[in-house]
Amino acid sequence: MSCGQCFDRNGRRLAYTLVSVAKVDGFEAGDGLKVSGQTKGRGFTGVMKRWGFAGGPRTHGQSDRQRAPGSIGQGTTPGRVHKGKKMAGRSGNQKMTLSNVVLLEVNTKNKTFLIKGLLPGGRKAPLLILRQEKVKQFVPLLKQGGALLFSPDAQAQIKEESQEESKEEKPTEEGKPVKADKDDKKEQDGN
Repeated sequence: MSCGQCFDRNGRRLAYTLVSVAKVDGFEAGDGLKVSGQTKGRGFTGVMKRWGFAGGPRTHGQSDRQRAPGSIGQGTTPGRVHKGKKMAGRSGNQKMTLSNVVLLEVNTKNKTFLIKGLLPGGRKAPLLILRQEKVKQFVPLLKQGGALLFSPDAQAQIKEESQEESKEEKPTEEGKPVKADKDDKKEQDGN
């Protein structure tokens, strides 16, 4: 696995992960993926790093409460700490599954996937990748000569393509394309 950035046809920057796979059969750009993997272990961590607690006040004589969890129970009733309380402990090193991850590109020659976003685990961590349904609003990557790029020349190329598409459609007053029928011509001649 390696991470980087690329651009789509709309000029939006995308973070991606390049993953080498055993098989590329049945996968194509625009597929939704379900990716499972083991997250990186972070060792024994406090509540601020593990759960995102805010910590205590940093003024008014509170010299030792900055990273403390605060109160953990209710009092005499129930007189105990409930199971599952968010406290300090080992963090990471657990199974994580991401759904609806977009497959940006498939390289059959090198047997690699270019997947949008970041994936769980370290560089050589094994992943389980399953195919889900196609992504409806998939925008392909911007490429020229097999390389990913985003330059003023590429922007000009996209503008030219969009202008050519708009010339093909004849907009009406409302901005919706309409095809002229024989009946419409007869009505115009009759008026």
